[in-house]
Amino acid sequence: MSPPSLTVLVVDDEAPARNEVAWLLDQDERVGRVLTAANGTAALTALEHEDVDVVFSDIAMPGLDGMQLARVIRRFVDRPQVVFVTAYDNHAVDAFDLDVVDYLMKPVRPERIGEAVRRCLTAREREVPTVPKQEEETVPVELGGVTRFVPLREIQWVQAQGDYARLHTATGSHLVRIPLASLEEQWAAAGFVRIHRSTIVCTHHVEEVRNEGGRCTVVVDGEELQVSRRHTRALRSTLLRPPSAEER
Repeated sequence: MSPPSLTVLVVDDEAPARNEVAWLLDQDERVGRVLTAANGTAALTALEHEDVDVVFSDIAMPGLDGMQLARVIRRFVDRPQVVFVTAYDNHAVDAFDLDVVDYLMKPVRPERIGEAVRRCLTAREREVPTVPKQEEETVPVELGGVTRFVPLREIQWVQAQGDYARLHTATGSHLVRIPLASLEEQWAAAGFVRIHRSTIVCTHHVEEVRNEGGRCTVVVDGEELQVSRRHTRALRSTLLRPPSAEER
């Protein structure tokens, strides 16, 4: 039987260290694909588009550091395993509180990379399906090199801006590079519905539905948003339906 093939993402802001770890992993026959990212934000983008089994991440990085990245990954329903690769040992205790599989010290020896891969495979074999922890879902947004985590419950409505989406909260707005259609699908269970080709709203934040002169609008935090004709009936049905037994 051929050995299982892992897809691995290497995250490090220093290119020589990143390339060295990627090269060592590429020599391991148990690793099928090796992807790389230069920072935590780029890593999240890669994880959004690729099925990654293991993330080998540096800790000390500008912006979203390795510890923060691991905390975000921990919220994933189907989350990859995490291995830290760092020049410092002072984060070891905190790292294992985040359920990381291994903690490698730089410079990394080939045999330690091999041992980390072995531990990842062993951990994967022992995994059993579990109900994910009900942690509050957050959305990472970046502003001026600083990554913030906005609770999903605070997002009131979302506006399409090309390939980006602007998230509106009571205190401001944030631009993220995620198509509106993707957010509509991902957040449907949280009460988000489309009211226009360029707008989705969280029904929990809708204060009023207005019908004037054949034109339907909703009011969210004092903001009046247009509802297109094709979405009016579905929106009213969603807002006015009786609560289910679970919601009572």
